[in-house]
Amino acid sequence: MRLGTAATIAIITVLHTVVSAQERAPRASASVLSEHHLEALASMEPQPQAEFLLERAINRYQGAADEIIARAPAWLGHVTSTARLESLFRLAINSDDMRVRIAAIELNVSSRGLARTEETIDRLEPIAREGAQGPRANALWDIGLLGNRGIRPDRAFAIISASLRDPNVNVRYWAVEGLAYLGTDQVIDPLLEVFHDDPSAMIRERAACSLAQSGMLNEAQRWRAVPRFLELTTDGALDAETRRWVFQALRDITGQTLPPDPWAWRRWCERRK
Repeated sequence: MRLGTAATIAIITVLHTVVSAQERAPRASASVLSEHHLEALASMEPQPQAEFLLERAINRYQGAADEIIARAPAWLGHVTSTARLESLFRLAINSDDMRVRIAAIELNVSSRGLARTEETIDRLEPIAREGAQGPRANALWDIGLLGNRGIRPDRAFAIISASLRDPNVNVRYWAVEGLAYLGTDQVIDPLLEVFHDDPSAMIRERAACSLAQSGMLNEAQRWRAVPRFLELTTDGALDAETRRWVFQALRDITGQTLPPDPWAWRRWCERRK
């Protein structure tokens, strides 16, 4: 579940277009989940079904993500978190296709044995608020996933955000991750505050990455953080490393490859209006 710092590469647009056209390989197939695949699925147990479909979803097979989303609730109690499934999950949760990320979360909820009910949040809340470090981290993650899938997202936000100022850095880390994967509009401002104020560089980086690329915010939601990131380009309270992450976040959100110059970014923003 650990996600590294997102990276973008500055490439001259014309050159990139020419190289892409010359080097684009032909497709091996139409990447459609066929009747043959569906027939094979019928003979599989839930565990290989889940692994097969997640692999296909990662590879953009049409229909694979939808199959996972439809089947995942019935997989509860029948699918477990194996090394292979965890490896596929890490790939899927970083996909640029939100449908694949949703499928990954649905599958993770089932593999972690989480019933999709408010009673599950009732059970997890005291652990998320006051449990020992390991169980508390897991509870913060689990509540974020359930909230993302529509199980009391407002309550999930309240529980997770209560740990953002915890003295334990590992608890704060998983509170940030929980908000990132909750992915509601509510999480944007708290993550920006964490990015600016948290004393841990690791936590500040996670907040920036959660706003820019990782987690379950969609592209439109991430753009809402841009005005604040623009303000932070000239914030003297930030150290050099944190300021570098400001510009990285701006590049990741906007797709622009401007230099780390506050005025260049502000001129670009003015031209967009």
